[in-house]
Amino acid sequence: MKEKFVGGFLVFLGACSFGVLSSIVKTAYKDGYTLGEVTGVQCFLGMIMLWLTHFLVKSLNKSNTDFTTKRQLTKKWKACAVGIFPGLVGICYYQCVQLVPASIAIILLMQYLWISIIIDFVIFKNKPTNIQILTVVTIIFGSCLAAGIFNEDIKLNLTGCLFGFLAALMYSLFITTSSNIGNDLPKLEKSALMITGACIVTFLIFPPMFFFKFDISDKLYQLGFLLALFGTVLPPFLFAVGMPKIGISLSAILSAAELPVAVTCSYLYLKELVFFNQWMGVVIILLAIALSNLKHLKNNR
Repeated sequence: MKEKFVGGFLVFLGACSFGVLSSIVKTAYKDGYTLGEVTGVQCFLGMIMLWLTHFLVKSLNKSNTDFTTKRQLTKKWKACAVGIFPGLVGICYYQCVQLVPASIAIILLMQYLWISIIIDFVIFKNKPTNIQILTVVTIIFGSCLAAGIFNEDIKLNLTGCLFGFLAALMYSLFITTSSNIGNDLPKLEKSALMITGACIVTFLIFPPMFFFKFDISDKLYQLGFLLALFGTVLPPFLFAVGMPKIGISLSAILSAAELPVAVTCSYLYLKELVFFNQWMGVVIILLAIALSNLKHLKNNR
C-alpha cells in the first residue's frame, strides 16, 4: 500500500511539473524573449542535464558493461529520430501559448487524448470501445466549455488554436512512436536520445543565436533551466519510477493533474480570467479521463 501511495504521488508530481510550463513560458514572453529562444534554451539545457544524469548513473553502476552493436546503434538512432515529435510539440505549444491564454492552450494540448485513439485505430486497426467513444465525445464537449467557446467575452485566436491542435497531434504521434521504439534501452539514455533529437530539430527551425546574444547569467537561461527541469528532466523520471508501481490506468488519471494545475497557475500567477463554465469544462474532462479508466482499475484490483 505504501509503495502504491509513493508511486501515485510521484506520478502526480510529474503531472504538476508539466502543468507549470505554460506560466513560465508566458513569463519569458513578457520579458521579451522569442519562441525560438525559449524552445531552444529548454531543449539545450534539458539535453545537457539528461546526458549528465545518464553518464553519472552509468558510472555508478560499474557492473554495467556496454557493448554497442550495429543493431543497438540503429535503435539509438531511431530513438533520437522520435525526438522530432517532442521538439515540434514544444514549438507548436509554445507558439499557441503566445497567441492564446495559457488556460486555453493546455485545453488544446489535452486533445491528444482523443487524437491518440484515432491514430490507434487508423494505424494499428484497434477499434475503439464504446467507453472510449463516450470518453472522446465527453472530452470534446468539456474542451468546448473549458476553452470558452460558448462565452461571448472570450475571443479566440484561430492561429493560436491551430498551433494548439498541431501540438496535440505531434504529442499523439510522440506517444505512439515512443511506446514502440527503443523500449529495451535504459530509460535515461532513451530520454537523452529523444531530447537530443528534439534539440536538433529545434535548432534547424530556430538557429541558436541566443548563444551569442545573451550572457550565461541572463534571465533566459534561468527560465530555460526551469523549463528544462519541469518539462524535460523531472516528469520522465517521476513517471518512469511511479507508473510501474500503480499501473497505466491510475497513472492516466493522476497524470491528468496537469490540466487543473495549468489552469490554476494561469489564474493565480498570470492573473488570467477563468470563468465558471471553463472550470466546469475542466472538471468534465477530468471526469471523462477517470471514468474511462475505472473499469481497468476494478479489474486490476
